[in-house]
Amino acid sequence: MQVSIESTGTLERRMSIQVPAQRVTEAINTRLQNLTRKVRINGFRPGKVPVTVVKQQYGAAVRMEVIEDLVQSTFSAAVTEQKLSPAGEPRIEEITGDEGQDLSFRAVFEIYPEFKVQGVEGLAVNKPKVDVAEEDIDAMINNLRRQQATYSKVERGAKDTDRVTIDFDGTLDGVAFEGGKGSNFPVVVGGGRMLPDFEAGLLGMTAGQTKQVAVAFPADYAAANLAGKTANFSITAHSVEEQQLAEANDEFAELFGITDGGIAKLREEVAENMRRELVEKVRSRVRQQLFDGLLAANDIEVPSGLVKAQVLEMQQDAAQQMGVRDAGNLPPADEFQEPARKRVALGLVLGEVIAVSGVKLDQNRVQAKLQEMVASYPDPARVLKIYRENRDAMRRIENLVLEDQVIEWLLERAKITEQSTSFKELMNFDA
Repeated sequence: MQVSIESTGTLERRMSIQVPAQRVTEAINTRLQNLTRKVRINGFRPGKVPVTVVKQQYGAAVRMEVIEDLVQSTFSAAVTEQKLSPAGEPRIEEITGDEGQDLSFRAVFEIYPEFKVQGVEGLAVNKPKVDVAEEDIDAMINNLRRQQATYSKVERGAKDTDRVTIDFDGTLDGVAFEGGKGSNFPVVVGGGRMLPDFEAGLLGMTAGQTKQVAVAFPADYAAANLAGKTANFSITAHSVEEQQLAEANDEFAELFGITDGGIAKLREEVAENMRRELVEKVRSRVRQQLFDGLLAANDIEVPSGLVKAQVLEMQQDAAQQMGVRDAGNLPPADEFQEPARKRVALGLVLGEVIAVSGVKLDQNRVQAKLQEMVASYPDPARVLKIYRENRDAMRRIENLVLEDQVIEWLLERAKITEQSTSFKELMNFDA
């Protein structure tokens, strides 16, 4: 086997491979000989079909199979021999080689970048310093009360927290658009369900009134045809209702499964949930700063094939979240290019961090994480069995644990500054 390599870019390689005709012929003859023991041809006993007859009927198909196998196996052997690490599958070009001739082909592929990870020591991290205060718990309880609120009709103009039932009809440059029309649609003013301009337009409206409202869509709006544009809405109010918050008592606590301990117990559980969310939010902030710092210190070129695959995965995830099932209607790829590039680069940098640090996956922590994840299910043992039998699910859990271990290793070397903040600010919680 003859191999030559040409660099066609920083990461792209073009490999030319030539396989001797004798090797190709021997592989074809071996496969034909094996077929004589398996094929059934009229006029011949099983296992006694002459190889010449088998070749006559199956020779072309066998040759194609052998060439395909040889292309794969010789490419694999060549990159191993040349100590190359392909990033993704190769693109095979110009396969040539008639019967009795050498098999030649070219494989174009990208390799993983080689680099020494930088910036590990002294990564700057601003760690939020925050706790859950009583007023934070009060605000959360009030939020729960709003979720259980009742409404009664009033004969006045709508104000904040009122529920207004409306018909609306939107147009963009005089043309109706999908999702721009609704009937008997309830909107809580200030609830954030609709765009700010839309909800602001409801203020002061009375039952029976029709109003024209201009609504600006944000530049990053999910529907590309509306992003950054201003639509006009004709809104008719059918009713205005005033909000009455549910009373915070023991009966209210029972709505959330608290049958013993009443409102005091509900406050305890709410506080505990808030603290868990707080811990995760702080961890997320710290994690993002570590990763951003690593990316800034390691500006590496990444294989375009990996970025392309990541873009497609992100498109599919976004489509699934939007309820789009048609693969032909995926969101535009352009908006995912940079996030995908960063995600691929971060994966490569973290891989080098793992290699440098010597961090090894802690199986005890994997099992602890697994137990934590299944604990809330009615039948944890059954869910645990399902997880353990699903290799993809287990791999995701292992990756989460390994990431935690890497973060801990990085934090031991980081320069951490604590910053005091509030629960409301950190969690972006507006009661």
